[in-house]
Amino acid sequence: MISRTSLLLATGALLLQTAFAQPPADSPVPPDSEIRQILAARVGGENLGIGMVVGVIDAKGRRVVSYGSLAKDDGRPLNGDTVYEIGSMTKVFTSLILMDMVQKGEVALTDPISKYLPATVKVPERNDKKITLADLSTQSSGLPRMPTNFTPKDALNPYADYSVEQMYQFISGYQLTRDIGEKYEYSNLGVGLLGHVLTLRAGKDYETLVRSRICDPLGMTNTRVTLTPEMKARLAIGHNSGLTAVPNWDIPTLAGAGALRSTANDMLTFLAANLGYVKTPLAAAMAAEVSIRRPTDTPNMEIAYAWHVQIKDGKSIIWHNGGTGGYRTYMGYDPKSRAGVVVLSNISTPEGGDDIGRHLLDATYPLAKAEPPKEHKEVTIDTKNLDRFVGTYQLGPNAIFTMSREGDQLFAQLTGQPKFPIFPESDHKFFLKVVDAQLTFDGDAQGKATQVTLHQGGID
Repeated sequence: MISRTSLLLATGALLLQTAFAQPPADSPVPPDSEIRQILAARVGGENLGIGMVVGVIDAKGRRVVSYGSLAKDDGRPLNGDTVYEIGSMTKVFTSLILMDMVQKGEVALTDPISKYLPATVKVPERNDKKITLADLSTQSSGLPRMPTNFTPKDALNPYADYSVEQMYQFISGYQLTRDIGEKYEYSNLGVGLLGHVLTLRAGKDYETLVRSRICDPLGMTNTRVTLTPEMKARLAIGHNSGLTAVPNWDIPTLAGAGALRSTANDMLTFLAANLGYVKTPLAAAMAAEVSIRRPTDTPNMEIAYAWHVQIKDGKSIIWHNGGTGGYRTYMGYDPKSRAGVVVLSNISTPEGGDDIGRHLLDATYPLAKAEPPKEHKEVTIDTKNLDRFVGTYQLGPNAIFTMSREGDQLFAQLTGQPKFPIFPESDHKFFLKVVDAQLTFDGDAQGKATQVTLHQGGID
């Protein structure tokens, strides 16, 4: 017996072959050899445990280019089936579920979210206007980027313990500082809340919604919240920009903002559907998702429903990126040239792969001047000298660094944050493993530290 999934996959392959039999259009995307050179320059050594996968789709078909490795001492090559956390690219899926529900008459964009939330939740209003589903999707609800009661117990897995009850508590007590719909503000809270509201309306959890409404119709078998054992075996281990391996993130309550994991091949299937290369029951919902344009605070940047639209010289790139503790991702497409690109990386750096994705779609966008990541190696120092670093250091008006010692381990704690162990790379330089940050101590003639410089995100 042929399973439904097998049938969908076979049908999808047939549709792709049919669509690509058309005369090929000119693609702006450079050849594989040039893409690999770009990735090699960004990643550095192939044995560092990190790597990048680029997927390209246009009228000629699809191709995948990779460089690097899944993990330290893992010799398996990266490919289109390597699994990555895709972070905020999840937001596009959440808004697509919304559009699918609108197309099927299950919800309306103008529905206030209070219609679907428990009566005990007091949703903030302003000037007699209520927050709607559309306001959350376009990130113009007036809700902030993150709730103020977001205080993770584990900075390496920060969303894991944020509960629905905490979200309800924050929403019920929040007062909007501007009119609803007045201004775009990127909001993990807003889109995470949207995903939650849609699960309440559908009576299904977020992963089930994504699978039943998007993944199954498109044949995307490797896009999930929960990793199967087989997917876990193909997972690229996440790293911070200091090349330290970090845990994966769990995002139960705000899943709609960033909980998905996927592969380049699955994301190319998603882009193929958005570009019209395959027939799909989601076509109308995908068109609706990019049917509006609202301004943002960034020049030449607009927001649709979750998708961002970058405009240059009369051409548009429709895109979204993602970032978690150990991953940076990007997907974008040019509706005019009908080319799409996905960039997946298992290292979280400030530049990520956004510039690479833009450049591959339009060469007039420059590549960032980014150095390959530097590995910080721990050295042994005399633990008797650790006491000279202990004390408090004022980083800013309301920011104090407290250095403490527990046995042979030195810890650093910034105001309002947990304390983290720091590790020596010389007798006066230390680094953190939880984030890509380093500390340089300067001292007096007796060697007692008198000041510390924080190096993080290219800033000292």
